[in-house]
Amino acid sequence: MPSKSKKTPIIEAPVVPPAMDAAVAAREAAAHDRELTNHHFKEGEHPIVRIEHLNKTFTDTPVLRDVNLDVWNGEIVVVLGPSGSGKSTMLRCINLLETPTAGHILIDDEEITGSKKTDIVKLRRNLGMVFQQFNLFPHLTALENVMIGQTKVLKKGKEEARAEALKQLDRVGLADRADFKPPQLSGGQQQRVAIARAVAMHPQILLFDEPTSALDPELVRGVLNVMRDLALNSGMTMIVVTHEMGFARDVADRVVFMEDGVVVEQGRPGDVFDHPQHERTREFLGSIS
Repeated sequence: MPSKSKKTPIIEAPVVPPAMDAAVAAREAAAHDRELTNHHFKEGEHPIVRIEHLNKTFTDTPVLRDVNLDVWNGEIVVVLGPSGSGKSTMLRCINLLETPTAGHILIDDEEITGSKKTDIVKLRRNLGMVFQQFNLFPHLTALENVMIGQTKVLKKGKEEARAEALKQLDRVGLADRADFKPPQLSGGQQQRVAIARAVAMHPQILLFDEPTSALDPELVRGVLNVMRDLALNSGMTMIVVTHEMGFARDVADRVVFMEDGVVVEQGRPGDVFDHPQHERTREFLGSIS
């Protein structure tokens, strides 16, 4: 008799409590985060991103397990951790490239999870993302790549979009490459075009998913310099998944260490790098120093 194939076990979605009341969540988050970040809190401030009891499972593999994290307006949060720790999946849940299995994500106190009413196009206007692999249109020039989101999503006229695109290409040091197509650019230049494209949309929040991991070492510095300039001068909220420890130490308001789908430790860069509280954080930092 033919053997019966084994069924893949299905893990049921965990039961999580409802999203917290906005005012209560803001008070508790401020009390929790005040000593963990260099962010300067304002009286009565609410976090721009609230992640509550976030879970994500792929078939039978839990990737995120009860993640709770708040991010404040203008804060630079750098997320560290070994491969497979759930860092990138968390980012992809924030802009709904992945659908959470359970839990809540709120942007400006408006829940984006668990509802078919969420306008994903509108959401992504305010949530820019820079990917590992650039994701540029190969048949368009650098200028056209930076313009296209403005004209298609923001409905800007071509002249206005062109002016903004040239401004952002100049900001990333590529004004002289505006008419080059991606195959004519180095990997570092392509990533800088991708950053210019994201910034040209003027999002509230900019997500970076290991933006230098696909680059040759000599090209990394140029991309990090652009990101450093954004972090220090744009006032934009940034959540950065990276293995670049120097960038995290120099630029972050807060460092978050993740492993096995949970937030293990978080704090100011000096505290996490110089005085980690968790043994696993110490091991991870020691392995890459």
